[in-house]
Amino acid sequence: MKILLDVKDDKASFMMEVLKNFKDVKAIPLTGYKANVLEGLKEAVEEVNLIKKGKLKGIPAKELLNEL
Repeated sequence: MKILLDVKDDKASFMMEVLKNFKDVKAIPLTGYKANVLEGLKEAVEEVNLIKKGKLKGIPAKELLNEL
């Protein structure tokens, strides 16, 4: 199982040390860029799910391509 934690910068090194003490835990810090990409993907998936449920209106693909 993968778990994403959001830790304040001043506590990050302490948290990494704590996680390293668990033999079954592999902790890998994310760069700022990777964290932003991951957050963007999460928001996109949530938006698609809202569109599928009819709670948000989507844009047809042709219309989106025409805007480019």
